[in-house]
Amino acid sequence: MSKEINRRSAPLIPMGRGMMKGEKAKDFRGTMKRLVKYLKPYKWSLMLVLVFAIFSTTFNIVGPKILGRATNKLFEGLMAKMMNIPNATIDFNYIGRIAIWLLILYIVSAVFAYIQGYIMSKVSQDITYSFRKDITNKINRIPLKYFDTRPYGDILSRVTNDIDLISTSLNQSMIQVITSITMVVGILIMMLTISIDMTMIALVTLPITFLLVRTIIKYSQKYFKEQQALLGKLNGHIEEMYSGHIIVKAFNREEHAINQFNKINNELYTTAWKSQFLSGLMMPITHFISNLGFVGVCIMGGYLAVHDKIKVGDIQAFIQYVRQFNHPIAQTANIANILQSTAAAAERVFEFLDVKEEVKDISDYKVIKDLKGNINFDNIVFGYDEDNIIIKNFSIDIKAGQKVAIVGPTGAGKTTIVNLLMRFYDVQKGSIKIDGIDIKEMRRFDLRKMLGMVLQDTWLFNASIKDNIAYGKLDATDEEIEEAATLAQIDHFIHTLPEGYNTIINEDASNISSGEKQLLTIARAILTNPAVLILDEATSSVDTRTEVLIQEAMHNLMKGRTSFIIAHRLSTIRNADLILVISDGKIIEQGTHDELLAKKGFYSELYNSQFGVAEV
Repeated sequence: MSKEINRRSAPLIPMGRGMMKGEKAKDFRGTMKRLVKYLKPYKWSLMLVLVFAIFSTTFNIVGPKILGRATNKLFEGLMAKMMNIPNATIDFNYIGRIAIWLLILYIVSAVFAYIQGYIMSKVSQDITYSFRKDITNKINRIPLKYFDTRPYGDILSRVTNDIDLISTSLNQSMIQVITSITMVVGILIMMLTISIDMTMIALVTLPITFLLVRTIIKYSQKYFKEQQALLGKLNGHIEEMYSGHIIVKAFNREEHAINQFNKINNELYTTAWKSQFLSGLMMPITHFISNLGFVGVCIMGGYLAVHDKIKVGDIQAFIQYVRQFNHPIAQTANIANILQSTAAAAERVFEFLDVKEEVKDISDYKVIKDLKGNINFDNIVFGYDEDNIIIKNFSIDIKAGQKVAIVGPTGAGKTTIVNLLMRFYDVQKGSIKIDGIDIKEMRRFDLRKMLGMVLQDTWLFNASIKDNIAYGKLDATDEEIEEAATLAQIDHFIHTLPEGYNTIINEDASNISSGEKQLLTIARAILTNPAVLILDEATSSVDTRTEVLIQEAMHNLMKGRTSFIIAHRLSTIRNADLILVISDGKIIEQGTHDELLAKKGFYSELYNSQFGVAEV
């Protein structure tokens, strides 16, 4: 692949890295409003979730107060016995009825919680499905320029990590928000019905807790940010050293790599320790303050009980409520952070969905019924960036069935020309015509169906060899697949494998060599039987002997077809009908192999630099 493509390819980032903890959205309100639109079709389901969540939480809140009645009855009976009151008994029937009511109450609460969880799980998964469906459809409408200028790992992270975070947050946070608010309000009401004095003592601790927690967060947050930045730096270093392990060893740079790792790791250790220590202070401080409030509540409760202003069962119920009260408040603070991360994730997904799409096919498109293969490039001008033009007034008229080779130095624009022909990009000026029809007036689907492409960078799927060859023609028969493999000189190798054509290619295609990968991609192109062939360094990964065999097969295949061959090995294009020598996006020479050698120009110099010694 030529330099103009490689220089624009952004480096991959580890897929697992995803969004950093605590990342915030640029436009929280706008993003959340847009996210709510995805929830609108499920408004009735969400209303049911709201109702069930409120009922489930309410039943749990009522429980301690009802249990307090049983405690009161038990306490009264015991006190009566201790005071030797005649016929004093403990009313176990009453306590039993309370226990049964509590059991029913908690079962109903659990059922409501199960139903709300079931509905919310379905809603969140439906929304996740919609997001992924929208992104998948969007990917097919986004121009290649977008992918060429961004790390693939970042795009994958939006499709996987960010959407998963949205799904998890919707499933958990929405229910937590409802239950937390219900619990805070409900518990507060219950506490007030038991004792206003004890409630005031319990509430005094809240502002103190918030003040201390806020102070801790203020100092710990900067360390968390540093920790995430250093973690990303460390992951990047490890990934780089692992992927380039051979280079590290070849240049004896192991010690340098280890020292660099230790330096980053030490910085990460120091920052992580500070952040974890400070954040770890929140729980003991919160518990300490809540325990002080708890002590105050117990003292006040004892005082009120002694003066017969409150019953023991009510004190027990109140203590339970105090214990429960801090949990939803802390949970609400945590939800606020989760919502920030959710908004940030949603914003990244929406940014992708808002990317400008490639120009749509025109409605009154044209179809070539009797394709001959005449191709005309008429003064085309193109640059991946508008201020950096690569192809400059490129013009050539190619006759049907011609075998055209494109050569030139790295970065001259060779691959860009075939990318324009495939309409991966649209020209900025000029036109490309096939049999007199501008390719912009054709559907991309129809255009690419005419063209067969074999790239220098092979791409095989984690599937069987048969499926990989048949990727361009899914209804191909086994005989057609084997015939294509035979023409590509790979059939014999396939039959040597234990599973033959059913052999599964690994995800990284490590169970076959680079040359064999190339042969499989050539077989894939042969099977589609295209009218126009494009070979971009298609034999660069095979040995000389295999290359000769492929050339023979490709020569037969290209008979009667318009063919484009991009090659650095000039030995592979000697028989081309037309050789275009490109430099700086322009044709500087053209002709047959013999004609160009006779001119003693750029092609002659290029050829002699490869074969001059052998021909002397």
